[in-house]
Amino acid sequence: MSDVRGWQRRLSPLLDPAITLAVLIVSMVPLLQGYEDSDDPVPGWAYVLVLALCLPLLVRRRWPLAVVIWCGSLTVVYGVSSLPDPNVPYAGLVAVYTVTAHTDRVLAIVTAVVSAFSITLSMVIDWSHVDAEDLTVNYLIFATAWLLGDGARRRRDRAAELEQRAADLERTRAAQALAAAEAERNRIARDMHDVVAHHLSMMVVQAEAGPVAIEGDPRRAEEAFDAISSAGKEALVEMRRLLGVLKSEEAAPLAPQRGVASIEQLVDRVRAAGIDVRVRCHVGDEPIPTAVDVSAYRIAQEALTNSVRHGHPDRVDVTVERGDGALTIEVVDDGIGGVAEPGGHGLIAMRERVGLVGGQVEAGPCADGGWSVRATMPLDAGEPR
Repeated sequence: MSDVRGWQRRLSPLLDPAITLAVLIVSMVPLLQGYEDSDDPVPGWAYVLVLALCLPLLVRRRWPLAVVIWCGSLTVVYGVSSLPDPNVPYAGLVAVYTVTAHTDRVLAIVTAVVSAFSITLSMVIDWSHVDAEDLTVNYLIFATAWLLGDGARRRRDRAAELEQRAADLERTRAAQALAAAEAERNRIARDMHDVVAHHLSMMVVQAEAGPVAIEGDPRRAEEAFDAISSAGKEALVEMRRLLGVLKSEEAAPLAPQRGVASIEQLVDRVRAAGIDVRVRCHVGDEPIPTAVDVSAYRIAQEALTNSVRHGHPDRVDVTVERGDGALTIEVVDDGIGGVAEPGGHGLIAMRERVGLVGGQVEAGPCADGGWSVRATMPLDAGEPR
């Protein structure tokens, strides 16, 4: 296909000269044959007239309107003269086709009307030599030329419209791809924040407790260091999974997204830091939509991380319940005050996650001390996994 298009581009400059030469030759034939009923020679100005009629076809694409006016006028002159009649007024037909194919439809319609008027005028002027066949043939051949040109223009306009649609679709797809990439980057950033903040908080708490426990309770110190090792390894695994999607040459480890079912494992790490964490989970056997399931886990992770980092509680209650078409997760501690600033990144991340599934989150101090985080998410936020 590319070779054919290459040949078309190379031969395109020769098309108009070839058409002009062909039209000139067939238009000269009646003059060279002479008069049918006389031996009188054809006058020299007849050849000049045919040359003037055909040569403008060389620039028919550049100035189609001027060429059709010129050729139409000279065709009428030729028709009303006493010169040998051509079989077909080829130059006029090519000019009509060109202006119809390469201009707008309004001008094409005007050309059709003017052509019909010119044909009628030339026939009226030379009425004594005109019969019904001449009239019919002239109208038909000019109508055919006009229809062919109109069809070519329609096909070209349609092709241009399809190209424009394809370009618009490509731009839309590119914009959607950029938006999807931006959304994925935001998701990775949120997950990275959750992973790093939670695991590092657990590691810091255990590391702070380790030196104290070494002197009085070596077994507890050993457990603390084991917990640090476990949290560090899990953090590395999750970070590698998140960062793996950014490296096309490396396949990221495949693992299901964590959800409500993984909250108990999350709580075990917090318990290892010496905090009494109690979990009540009443979600039934019905599957939970993926987006809600993952968001619930991340909210619990972020809320527990904030409690450990800022609240220093002795006890944390985690409640997950399904009811009234929504999933509710609540994390309440008895610490000294939850997040240091209401506008912290953790709270912002929780609001973004809940907002993506059409839910709401509330965070603030409890009436009897401590900090509470409560999120409610509708269960129609996605397909169950």
